[in-house]
Amino acid sequence: MTPLKIGACLKAAEIADHRDWLFDADRDIEIQDFMSHTALTTEYEDRIAAVKAALDGHTGRVGIHGPFEGLDIDNKDPELQPLITARLLKALEAADRIGARQMVLHSPYTLWFQNNVFSWKGYAEAKLDRIHATLRPVVKAAEAAGQTLVIENIQDVRPETRRAMLDSFGSKAIALSIDTGHAQLARRMSGAPPVEDFVRDAGDQLAHVHLQDVDGHADRHWAPGEGEIEWIAVFRALAECQSAPHLVLELRNKDHIPIGYRYLSELGLVV
Repeated sequence: MTPLKIGACLKAAEIADHRDWLFDADRDIEIQDFMSHTALTTEYEDRIAAVKAALDGHTGRVGIHGPFEGLDIDNKDPELQPLITARLLKALEAADRIGARQMVLHSPYTLWFQNNVFSWKGYAEAKLDRIHATLRPVVKAAEAAGQTLVIENIQDVRPETRRAMLDSFGSKAIALSIDTGHAQLARRMSGAPPVEDFVRDAGDQLAHVHLQDVDGHADRHWAPGEGEIEWIAVFRALAECQSAPHLVLELRNKDHIPIGYRYLSELGLVV
């Protein structure tokens, strides 16, 4: 199994602490400065300038995490849907201006959906229509800009449900993201498949992975090795993926990035 190169999720102010590790090997970076209301409104230009300065000299791949709090892409209120679309478009513009080619968005699928999908006629179709109403302009904007929206599993139980949503757009500008910790939580809390199977289901539609470990109880964002995820199995599946997804450590404590990297490196999984 060929070791894979990994990077990290950081805010602009945190990049300097890991600059040599990131820049010397052209590692993937996910910028997490554009997730809040203020970041995309009153602080917008300042944040773009700060990110550009922090990334100066970096020649690896860059993505951003898009906004998500209160911005459900399955919002049922037709007056709120355009506001959510506008916020996502603003974040996509920020991504383009800093040279990022990916933007992470959150999946709207849950255990509630999975258990109730057959309870009401047209339930799944109505949900998909709302997702399209909110997200279709963002997908078109991503197509025009040469960017990719990557849809991250949050409470998803069945990976194929999210994949079918992706397929419904018929666009290369939307792909799959996997958060390893979220997948493991879904396994423990909702009977979802193992993390490895999330990767195998995604196949070559996988464009992005958040690497984080959990204890099966909460969304810990621990360094790999501190929780219960079966990392060798996960990376065996990733090694078979032909789409070369962005692989980034998304840790709550950024000081633990070297710890997570060292753990995976000693297993022979990453470089």
